Amino acid sequence: MVGSKDNLLELIRRTSAEMPDDVSRALIEALKAEERRTTAEFALKTIRANIELAAKKSQPICQDTGSILFYVHGPVGGDQLAFEEAAREAVAEATKKGFLRQNSVDSLTGKNSGTNLGPGTPTFHFTQVRGATALDVRLILKGGGCENVGAQYSLPDARIGADRDLKGCRRAILDAVLQAQGKGCGPGVLGVCIGGDRATSYAFSKEQLLRTLDDRNPNPELDALEQEIVATANKLGIGPMGFGGKTTLLGCKIGVVNRLPASYFVSISYMCWAFRRRGIVLSADGGKIERWIY
Repeated sequence: MVGSKDNLLELIRRTSAEMPDDVSRALIEALKAEERRTTAEFALKTIRANIELAAKKSQPICQDTGSILFYVHGPVGGDQLAFEEAAREAVAEATKKGFLRQNSVDSLTGKNSGTNLGPGTPTFHFTQVRGATALDVRLILKGGGCENVGAQYSLPDARIGADRDLKGCRRAILDAVLQAQGKGCGPGVLGVCIGGDRATSYAFSKEQLLRTLDDRNPNPELDALEQEIVATANKLGIGPMGFGGKTTLLGCKIGVVNRLPASYFVSISYMCWAFRRRGIVLSADGGKIERWIY
């Protein structure tokens, strides 16, 4: 499991500067839906101009280039340490070139490493796949503003009247949207996990953000809940950047993992409009980009 530094550097550059097609389409549709000459329309037009300028100049879409999250699927027995070394080199080079901002600080002293390298930065999630002959590498850059409004609920929750069922999950998810308001840089996308423990639930909720906005959940109940969450949230009037309007969410993606009988967690990871998510399929030796994802 080897990654070429140059290929990973290009992945970082494109993730930071170029919006995925599915997100761009969703933002265009959101702009069409807003009423003319409103603050919501102005906010979305500004977002559109920001996206176009970032791609043209190959510069970060957002000043906060966020947490660096790698998700790697590769052949059994691959050298994960070699991949990490190449990725760290790419991250340091991307920071030097300005594709990433100097965005990793010591949690006790506040000292900035200047390279985006340090304990926990970047973060890697590896999965070995039997029969795989290539590396599937996906990258999410998740800003601090949207990370700050993520939420986790332990059901039942009397405060919001949520029991241990899908109705209770719905209440928890919508409460998270209501509490976030404009602080998550909306319109946002929700990654949700039902179940797990506190750590695995949050981790799996972020993995839902790897799904495309236009896919459909294969579970009919979850598919219906995803669609209903978006429809209801967009009637709350929060709107782009919290300025009011018809577009509070662009999507909601829900996954489920097993839990302990004593626990029922619902974890919500909020992603901002600057939904920086891209991927590449690399040859087994990491030397060639076979295709781009998203």
